[in-house]
Amino acid sequence: MSSNTKAFEDKMKSAVEHLERELKTVRAGRANPGVLDKVTVDYYGSPTPIQQVASVAVSEARTLTITPWDRTLLRAISKAILASDVGINPIDDGQTIRLNFPAPTEERRKQLAKEVSKMGEEAKVAVRNVRRDAMDKAKAMKKAGELTEDTQKTMEEDVQKLTDKYIKNIDAAVEEKQRRSCLSDLRRCNRLEVPCAEEECAALLLKAALLPGGNNGAS
Repeated sequence: MSSNTKAFEDKMKSAVEHLERELKTVRAGRANPGVLDKVTVDYYGSPTPIQQVASVAVSEARTLTITPWDRTLLRAISKAILASDVGINPIDDGQTIRLNFPAPTEERRKQLAKEVSKMGEEAKVAVRNVRRDAMDKAKAMKKAGELTEDTQKTMEEDVQKLTDKYIKNIDAAVEEKQRRSCLSDLRRCNRLEVPCAEEECAALLLKAALLPGGNNGAS
């Protein structure tokens, strides 16, 4: 890629990185420290990310354990979590705070799947907006005599290749989130050649197969 496209590639890359950060905050039933990324606690008068004042660990598949380095922050951390959109009531035992993630219902899975898909679409829009700006820049540079007709065409081809690359990266990130969180339709999930990350998925698939017309998940 030419130096003319580097700034635009950086912007496309940033759009994908933003999506990846957003996907980490999606609570899909598994204990995920990423759900706390946007939660801050008042620390000496300054809003501070929880990870900077406490140790956050996955103690069990569905349990996050938060151990503040200063125990006087326990109440403030619990309050911050309650005020956030995490949607889980913290359990404070005087030493640590536990967040128990409930298994999502099928309805909740569908809702989360839509949210994840929407995030992906928004990231694609951001990438395509960068593509538009890059194409406009190429035309402006050609008009100003900074590019020849051939170099303009080369720049536009490079921009399109970058667009295709980052759109594919977005699709891959969304699909991976769907798979690992078992947000896909259960029968579709059953057809995937990779194991689902959710234990509940196997149980739900079995239940679906046993229902009238279940035909063992094949369709």
